[in-house]
Amino acid sequence: MELKLVEGVTPEEEEIILDRLKAYNIERFGKSDRRELAVPIYDAEGKVIGGLTGYTGRGWLYVAMLYVPDELRGQGLAARMLDLAETEARARGCIGAYIDTMNPDALRVYRKQGYVDIGSLNGLAGGHSVTWLQKRF
Repeated sequence: MELKLVEGVTPEEEEIILDRLKAYNIERFGKSDRRELAVPIYDAEGKVIGGLTGYTGRGWLYVAMLYVPDELRGQGLAARMLDLAETEARARGCIGAYIDTMNPDALRVYRKQGYVDIGSLNGLAGGHSVTWLQKRF
């Protein structure tokens, strides 16, 4: 066995690690019911310019990314995307949702949507912090 620190691994090596981790998790925790979920924002030409991505699994919705272009902010799009994702998550049998952010504006939006802080990591470079939030349905 050899250990060495590298800048990154090839996509193939990353796939090997991921496959082994998934196999371990299935053996330890059982098969996941993970299903992808997305709410894209399209422009007039039908191109994706923002949106929400995530997945449901093990009874929860995880919102991995939520992005609203600057010119569309303040119109309630984040709230509408969260509502759509949460409605689908409920239909899939989920009991709640979770998300994380470094953006103070997004943090206010999530809290307004009923999400509550469950943890934070302070002292990131530049004086930033990341906050994890959850919302029980």
